[in-house]
Amino acid sequence: MNINSETHQLTIKGYKKLFDSLYPLLCLFANKYIYDMEISKDLVQDVFIKIWEDKIVFKNENNIKSYLYTSVKNKSLDYLKSKHYKSTDNFSVNQIEQLENESYFLREVVVIEASSIIEKAINTLPNKCAKIIRLSIKDFKNSEIAEELNISINTVKAQKKIAYKRLKPLLKDYFVLIALVFFD
Repeated sequence: MNINSETHQLTIKGYKKLFDSLYPLLCLFANKYIYDMEISKDLVQDVFIKIWEDKIVFKNENNIKSYLYTSVKNKSLDYLKSKHYKSTDNFSVNQIEQLENESYFLREVVVIEASSIIEKAINTLPNKCAKIIRLSIKDFKNSEIAEELNISINTVKAQKKIAYKRLKPLLKDYFVLIALVFFD
């Protein structure tokens, strides 16, 4: 990410890189609040536009992500509290209070970040291995994966073994994060 070292302001190249890397994750994050991907995309775009137009200055690269997640959360909650939303959908006060809870926010950030790390690791696998692992993550049994991909169960087992062998070193530093998310 390119940040002007004197002002800690994003350069055009840094802004584009930030947008390209975080936009999809932030849309998924907003969707945890809104349950409408099109509106979620609009809210995230609004946050990026605000950063650019207001030339927001960051102390360092670490607070950019924190700022973005918090801004998207706030934008999403504002949307849920808006007159337009209240007139078309009904979220109870209790449901909105749960979404405002800091632990909900932190859990969803961790889930999105862990999912992103796992997806990047899976993308390094050969195509067949990646397909098998994605289906496995969706709780498909070996027999169901074999049927879905029109391959033998032994091929599924062999490809899983290859995938796990390749994923283990890529994900070892993230074990605690992944365990927190998926074994909670």
